[in-house]
Amino acid sequence: MTPRLLSEAEGYGLLKSAGIPVPGFSVVTTAADARKAADTIGYPVVMKVVSQQVVHKSDAGGVIINIRSPSEAIAAFEQITRDVKARVPGAVIDGIIVEQQLPPGLEMIIGGKTDPTFGKVITIGAGGTLVELLRDVAIRVLPVEEFEIRTMVRELRSYRLIQGYRNQPARDEQAFVSVITAAARWFFSSPQIVEFDLNPLVLYENGGCVVDARVYTDHAPALVVADERPALPDQLPALHSIAVVGASQDPNKVGYAITRNLLPFSGTIYPVNPKASGILGRKAYPSLLEIPEHVDMAVIAIPARGVPQVIREAGEKKIPLAVIVSSGFREAGDQGRTIEEEMLAVARQYGVRIMGPNCLGLMLPHQGINTTFDPVSPKPGNIAFISQSGAMITTIVDWSLPEEIGLSAVLSVGNQADLTFEDFVQFAGNDSHTKAIILYIEQVRYGRRFLETAGRITSKKPIVAIKAGSSAVGQKAAASHTGSLAGSHAVYMAAFRQAGIIPMHSIREAFQAAELLASEGYPKGTRAVVITNAGGFGVLSSDYADNYGIGMVRFSDELVNELDTVLPPNWSRANPIDMVGDSSADRFAKTFDIMIKNQDLWDIAFVIAVPSAISDPIRVANEIVRFSKNTHKMIVGCMIGGDSMKTPLRILRDARIPNFPDLEDAFKTVGTICQHRCSTDSMECWHGE
Repeated sequence: MTPRLLSEAEGYGLLKSAGIPVPGFSVVTTAADARKAADTIGYPVVMKVVSQQVVHKSDAGGVIINIRSPSEAIAAFEQITRDVKARVPGAVIDGIIVEQQLPPGLEMIIGGKTDPTFGKVITIGAGGTLVELLRDVAIRVLPVEEFEIRTMVRELRSYRLIQGYRNQPARDEQAFVSVITAAARWFFSSPQIVEFDLNPLVLYENGGCVVDARVYTDHAPALVVADERPALPDQLPALHSIAVVGASQDPNKVGYAITRNLLPFSGTIYPVNPKASGILGRKAYPSLLEIPEHVDMAVIAIPARGVPQVIREAGEKKIPLAVIVSSGFREAGDQGRTIEEEMLAVARQYGVRIMGPNCLGLMLPHQGINTTFDPVSPKPGNIAFISQSGAMITTIVDWSLPEEIGLSAVLSVGNQADLTFEDFVQFAGNDSHTKAIILYIEQVRYGRRFLETAGRITSKKPIVAIKAGSSAVGQKAAASHTGSLAGSHAVYMAAFRQAGIIPMHSIREAFQAAELLASEGYPKGTRAVVITNAGGFGVLSSDYADNYGIGMVRFSDELVNELDTVLPPNWSRANPIDMVGDSSADRFAKTFDIMIKNQDLWDIAFVIAVPSAISDPIRVANEIVRFSKNTHKMIVGCMIGGDSMKTPLRILRDARIPNFPDLEDAFKTVGTICQHRCSTDSMECWHGE
């Protein structure tokens, strides 16, 4: 059913009942009634056409303002009727609304839409005719409390106008917050309201009022999909035995690659193939039911049509988890969708949990488990990578090896027929090997459950996410301003923020942030010091700190005097600390000792070291490790160079201290982390003096 646009009078009535201020108004159908209504309301008044076919009233000649007398009221009624009929042929004019003309003020917008993934969202921003040009908006998934709404208001670029800009007076911020709060509660508690625009809401020095409203209703709205399945237990079952259905002796088959990749697994592997007695040195079985021992997990790599029967056998065998690598399900069309539904029905009948189908599988490097057909396996580490793209996984695993990045878990979600992103986020959040989580997301199926799960996990472990599909090419034009401003990608970004997830734009940025957070945790604030043996990089670091919102600590005379005792006379005598190009590892060490002693003055230390004939990069790396162990602050390695830095970088890597070979990347990553933390909790967001 297509949503119905309420008349402005109907919308005003709903808003008024929700405690939202609206102007005095009356709907009329004759010029004489227009004059009477204007007399009653009091001049000046505005007149607007009431028509389902006219959405943008001003463009259709359906709005006249500054009506100041009875004769002008009659003339305005006649002109609107004439112009709308000429500009919008076939439009049915249901009447003309006569309403109180309010004095000018600061124009803002409040809007709401129903997102197919996350449900109802609220949008606020700069309003009026420039709303889509400026696109100055803040978005939240409902419900939200008043304190979060106040945060939304203050993150707007136009907040400076609310505070009072140049000769303009400050506007009533509390009135704005109160109207947003009322609108959010009204929208969230009204199932039949699917979208609305209050544009503009005019703010004054005292109070505010909605001047134009568009409200869309649907008494049979498309429901946001709810997830009523039981959550995955906090820990996946301890895996001691794995069956591979579709195991093969043919090196060109997926079943062969999966079986080969599982050979390092310390548990028992059960190849399942009715045509083979043994595969890769392991006894093969004709079916799951023929395996005499208990099986903890089944990996399935056979044509889709045979999968429902295998799931039935897994259920009868009481196998709790099936990883379905096979494709040919929902993603392949109606026939595949039917097979997927049959498979899922059988799984639910027996209580078998499904990973996939159409997934790459999973890798748990600390246990030697690799159920994928990727030719290589990652080294053990402390970052979990959860991806909707199998190709992304194979690329990342291959890239991670020369970069010496270890992974605690690699999980491919596939079609998410049963287990979904939030299940795997919960697993990684409770996994002792995992210190940070990276998500590659194309679509979340159950938005609210995802928000709740991720919100619980980010309170104890950082989650970094890349959301594909930001361009939204080919989307239909939105019916309202809110529909276009709060597009799908924008809603995902708002949801990430509310859940405490850090959004990133590239895989490299995501891993840089995750590595840093896994090692150092969140900084307590944004106060930074820079320690370097390269003056040029010190100058650049000041620029990057300013660009990315990192505060450079101003040193006291006492701290400068203390540093004078260990640094040469020509050191910078300020932050960044340029120790001069002839700095030895001992000079780094003595400077670190002073910063350890004074660590209450700073939150983040960037250590920039470049090759020189004096310094020993290996000793410098070891001193950075010592520096990190003796502080509770974020230490950021920036050892920059070529071959001479390979061993020092391995020293940092072994100590789980990430290094940034590009200085700007270091400041950009830390700045993004700080900006995220400042916007989601009470971290001290200090930006220097």
